Amino acid sequence: MSRSVDVSTNERAYFIEGLKAGIRLNGRRFDEIRYPHNIHLSKEEYGYVELEWGKNKISVRVSSYIRKPFEDRPFEGIFNINCEINSMASAKFENGKNSDEEVLISRIIEKSIRRSNSLDLESLCIIAGEKVWNITVDLNFLNYDGNFIDIGCFGVMLALQHFKKPDISIINGGEDIIVHDINEREPQPLSILHVPVCLTYCFYNITNQQEVNIKGESTSDDIYLLDCDYKEDLLKSGSIIITLNKNREIIQLSKNGGIPIDASLLVDLALGSIKVVDELTDLMKKLIKDHEQQRFDELNLKLLQVGADR
Repeated sequence: MSRSVDVSTNERAYFIEGLKAGIRLNGRRFDEIRYPHNIHLSKEEYGYVELEWGKNKISVRVSSYIRKPFEDRPFEGIFNINCEINSMASAKFENGKNSDEEVLISRIIEKSIRRSNSLDLESLCIIAGEKVWNITVDLNFLNYDGNFIDIGCFGVMLALQHFKKPDISIINGGEDIIVHDINEREPQPLSILHVPVCLTYCFYNITNQQEVNIKGESTSDDIYLLDCDYKEDLLKSGSIIITLNKNREIIQLSKNGGIPIDASLLVDLALGSIKVVDELTDLMKKLIKDHEQQRFDELNLKLLQVGADR
């Protein structure tokens, strides 16, 4: 069975005193995130990504196949996200049994990406009512150090932008289709309507006066931290997850229990998150662009361009 991790009273007191002094134990600012690093975009397989976010590590694989659409949505393709968390990531997770935290992680990522229509489902239609593309994202968490939601959302969106589906030809008046090999025809990228980015804020009541906060009389003693690591996550009094895109649109807000949050503070958090969202979105675009250029140079695809010297 999964094991819970307890924090001693001395560790908790030391952590709270550090927050009162404006210091995080990991050395970051209160509003500073752990930017993704060691990002690997596969050259052999479109849609496979491995990346690290602090000590967090995930792998994402996007796959596709052709199937019949749902009867009530004949003009739309099918898009699914599967999250897998087991004890390899952390001892707090149990194999074969989803805890409340695992269900929350899976649902927030699905709500932020799939239910926000970040992927254009109509572009996945091949023959209306007969054949559509089924896009499946398999998200595997390999190592846990707090805040799986942010890295999961970033990884899935990066993999979707990296993925390309095989090109097809429709023959016999729409009765049959030919799926071309990626070595025969250049595969086609997915149509991404917008790029959602999740940011998780954890709140701490440094006075331990929970009753005052529940009555809504004062929240001036509450401190928030962006992108908490494992120990910070264990000591939190509450959290809120904000999902935005570069268009300044709030995709979803999720607050699951904990201390109340003032409405004005929520607005300030959303405005302060815009800069981080822009940076992460630009990072995705740069990674995809650099990967495409590297592949273009290594395979010498310039020779395939019209007017190229041969």
